[in-house]
Amino acid sequence: MLPSAGVYYFLWEINSSVPEGEALRTFGKLCSYDLARSEAVLTAQHSSAQYQVCVNTEFVEPFQAQLGTRYLVLGEVEQREGEGPVLKARILTCVEGMNVPLLEQAIQEQRKYFNERQE
Repeated sequence: MLPSAGVYYFLWEINSSVPEGEALRTFGKLCSYDLARSEAVLTAQHSSAQYQVCVNTEFVEPFQAQLGTRYLVLGEVEQREGEGPVLKARILTCVEGMNVPLLEQAIQEQRKYFNERQE
């Protein structure tokens, strides 16, 4: 059986309430990358707050990390004690130049469609 396609979450929606092992997609700017620890940090601005999430890059290495550029991640959530959620990346793609407001609008429309379909 194939794994689920991964639900889109915005970085500010990823917290300890996201079930461990759930497949998800998100995007943000790469602000740091530690090859020795296989960890990257993605950030996103929402309203006046800055949000970030740690990404385990063990399964996608080696990759050419370009700090300050946008990346899209498909992976699973792993809860770590005292650290919060960590994304175990299965796919990590540079999407620099992507129209972020348009993607956010598309995600909202997709959610609306799926909610209407379930009713």
